[in-house]
Amino acid sequence: MTSPDSPVQQKTRELCQVIIAHPQFPAIRQRIDAFQANDDVVKQYQWLNEQGMKLQEKQQAGTPLSDTEAEDFEKKRETFLVNPVATGFLDAQEEIQEIRKSVNQHVTKTFELGRLPVEEDFKASSCGSGCNCH
Repeated sequence: MTSPDSPVQQKTRELCQVIIAHPQFPAIRQRIDAFQANDDVVKQYQWLNEQGMKLQEKQQAGTPLSDTEAEDFEKKRETFLVNPVATGFLDAQEEIQEIRKSVNQHVTKTFELGRLPVEEDFKASSCGSGCNCH
């Protein structure tokens, strides 16, 4: 099923082509490209991710955050979030994640059921995948 010329791979390429051809795709791509072209915003994003992980690790270790640490992080986060390039990128990432989630749900449900899922199949399983309750 995973060889380059298999029907699964051919249909996967077709799905990718459908995604690329969707009218919203160029706008998503444009927001990502604008973000990647802006070194300052990329650096802010990277700093926020790295610092956010450090602060989270610190909290999980039971070490309280200083007021300065929390305030500095929040100020930089707020500055980042008022930038339209940054918010455009975050919105694009969210849209991409929704597409990935939908595709993954359909593929996962197909494996679970052994057939093509219908809309009712998604409504029936609200507890999530991997729970073994259905």
